Amino acid sequence: MASDSPETELDSALRELFYRSERVPFVHWRRFSGAKTAVLLVGTVAVLAFVTGLSHLSQGAAAFDGPLAPLFPAGVAEVVLLSGLLLAFVLGGVAVGLQRRKRLAWYGSLVVLPLSSSLALVTAEPTDALLFALPLVTLPVVVRNRHAFDRRIELSAFQTAAIVAFVAGQLYGTLGAFALRRQFDGIETVTDALYYVVVTGTTVGYGDATPATQGAKLFTVSAIIIGAGTFAVASGSLVVPALESRLSAAFGTMTETELSLLDDHVLVLGYGDLTEPLLDELVATSDVVVVTSATETAAELDDREINVLTADPTDEQSLLDAGIEAASGVVAATNDDAQDTLAVLAARQANPDIRVVAVASDHRHADKLERVGADDVISPSIIVGRRLGRSVRGESADGDEAIATDNEAGS
Repeated sequence: MASDSPETELDSALRELFYRSERVPFVHWRRFSGAKTAVLLVGTVAVLAFVTGLSHLSQGAAAFDGPLAPLFPAGVAEVVLLSGLLLAFVLGGVAVGLQRRKRLAWYGSLVVLPLSSSLALVTAEPTDALLFALPLVTLPVVVRNRHAFDRRIELSAFQTAAIVAFVAGQLYGTLGAFALRRQFDGIETVTDALYYVVVTGTTVGYGDATPATQGAKLFTVSAIIIGAGTFAVASGSLVVPALESRLSAAFGTMTETELSLLDDHVLVLGYGDLTEPLLDELVATSDVVVVTSATETAAELDDREINVLTADPTDEQSLLDAGIEAASGVVAATNDDAQDTLAVLAARQANPDIRVVAVASDHRHADKLERVGADDVISPSIIVGRRLGRSVRGESADGDEAIATDNEAGS
């Protein structure tokens, strides 16, 4: 039997072109079902819920003929209609949170999307069909991209305490007004009590609910002071850091709130040729803060979502602001040995117990860096020289020592 003729280059090219072993997708579904699509769908549901809610309100009344309508008591039609608009605003906030990759927004979408779809099962209006279907389509896309929304909302201890105090203040006013309802005119239910606290705390005061006794008046005074005070503190604790973040992002630096949340991080003092590979090594495993006085460099690092503080790395106060007391280590690795020496000295004064590693661009300066407080000094010139010598002899480069001691510097 004759042997097969050898495959020519033309045959190989034709086979590779027309007979591919791997599957070539006709449509790249991942591109159409990614995180951006999830955010867009949630935003679309928010707009649709808002339009549908306005449509119901413009009609004046809706026919509650849906399968879930019997679950609601009579007289709550207006509440259901307003809840549709409320869910629209909540979905808008969820969409913004998803756009910022917040994990809390992802959890919120798992709750609000089914609620939006269930509202259509209450009214059963023909115009609600799309509002029923779209959230059901959006929910699997959001769940499928759960790993894309992994950023935590980090609050300081003061912010958490302020929010808790505000909620406690509203509960105090609502429950107190309900407990003293016999001393008020116009308060009979918990809803009336909540309404009274809100219109009183916001200084609207329609006058339909008023205290009738001296005790009720004193309670109202206390509720106003506690409610207004906790609201001012809570709003200030959230709004001020947000403004700080916007302003700091423009200059490429961290806010005071962000710095206060740092713990067990690594400080990189200055920025040079060795800093880039150093960041590639550290960012994957540790929290890193780069302290540099170069505003352009700081802005570039901030765009890459690397923590950066625009300040003098040789100033002790700057290192204290960067949280050196809570840091796990300090690295000084610029091309300027004089600056690195001052940075090591400042780090040692700011935190005498922290581990400090420095790089000596000139191996003759290694002993000086050690004398000012560096625990380890690395000399790239010595490492490169050793590896070149081993490579030219054909030896393995494994086991290179990375630390340049006084003896190595003098050899």
